[in-house]
Amino acid sequence: MRIEILCTGDEVLTGKITNSNFSYVSQKLEDSGLTVVWGTTVGDDRARLEEAFRLAAGRADAVIVNGGLGPTVDDLSQEIAAAAAGVPLVLNEEWLAKMESFFSRRSRVMPPNNRKQAMLPEGAEVLDNPIGTACGFALDIGKARFFFTPGVPRELRRMLEEQIIPRLLARSGAPGVIVLKRFHSYGIGESHADALLEGIEAMVPDGSVKLGFRAHYPQLETKLTVRGTDPDDVARKLAPVTAQVRLRLGNFILAEDDRTLEGVVLAALLEAGASLALVETFTAGQIAARIAHLPEAERAFRRGIVLRDLTELGGAVGLEEGPALGPLSEETAAAVARAARAQAGATHALAVLIALDPGADAIDFGGTIHIAIATGDRLAYRRSRILGGREWVRLGAVEMGLDCLRRFLQDLPVAERIDFEKV
Repeated sequence: MRIEILCTGDEVLTGKITNSNFSYVSQKLEDSGLTVVWGTTVGDDRARLEEAFRLAAGRADAVIVNGGLGPTVDDLSQEIAAAAAGVPLVLNEEWLAKMESFFSRRSRVMPPNNRKQAMLPEGAEVLDNPIGTACGFALDIGKARFFFTPGVPRELRRMLEEQIIPRLLARSGAPGVIVLKRFHSYGIGESHADALLEGIEAMVPDGSVKLGFRAHYPQLETKLTVRGTDPDDVARKLAPVTAQVRLRLGNFILAEDDRTLEGVVLAALLEAGASLALVETFTAGQIAARIAHLPEAERAFRRGIVLRDLTELGGAVGLEEGPALGPLSEETAAAVARAARAQAGATHALAVLIALDPGADAIDFGGTIHIAIATGDRLAYRRSRILGGREWVRLGAVEMGLDCLRRFLQDLPVAERIDFEKV
């Protein structure tokens, strides 16, 4: 099945907003074993929209149109869809009643222009939107089935996952069950992971297992898409392949499927009945921000100290030396972690301290990261050099700090060579 994604709107075309909807839809379709062949962006222009609809209708089997379902004059998707299909617009009384109920439940009066959202091409199939007023719909234009979706991301995502993907899978004649297995890793690049996993698809000779990657520094997502006739068939195919991925990627795997690095760290702390204090420099408190908001974090998260001026380290954690701690080193990081743990009354402390290189930000600009983890009777230390600019250093330090803590809690080597550091 050849699928086209057609995004509408002047603000998207001119770059005033980032078109994150396209990347989300494309990724979700790929994860479901569906192939996007074309991507088109069109402004709010009647003639060009109709031209784009007719072009897509002639080359694709299915088209997902995003945007243009609102109540304002520049929302043109229903009107142009009807023109391209050669049918009139008609009022969908059922959706109109649903919109009126949507407003009344919020003690609001529906503006007259919202009635436009219930005007659909004759014969269109309604795609429910349980969290908004934009009615999605499906319609045949030429030989292609068009699916029209709202531009609001959370509304689009709900409609895509609950209604559009199941319809596309049914039309494509795909096997009964498609499962996506995901592995999240830190410290290993895409080409390195690809080399380590060479030949893994061939473990299932019928070609029903597909390996893929999505790099989003500092993490890498390794994906296995598995097709099968039923859940048992998928599980039988998936078991030996997932075992090999875990074996080959080893300690670099930090979480699987919907789990996150910070979630794994918090779960390990809670399971051990442990608590945590943090000290961060230059990270803008992003390590604490990753953990402190999670459900039940209050049971383990004791304190987060965020600094930018390294001379204030000693005073912030209650060391008598104050500014006299000296340059960053293993001894400094260890002293800060131990003092922070004692000050907060925590079982564990993580200190992530960064000495930035002097000079202007550039690709060869870097920093030295000092990581110390302290308990009452243990200490682990990790030093790393990362280049790539200030943001690269900051993101790398946050991820490395959390990953070192994960490894410490799981009794894995804390200092293991990664692809992103300079020796």
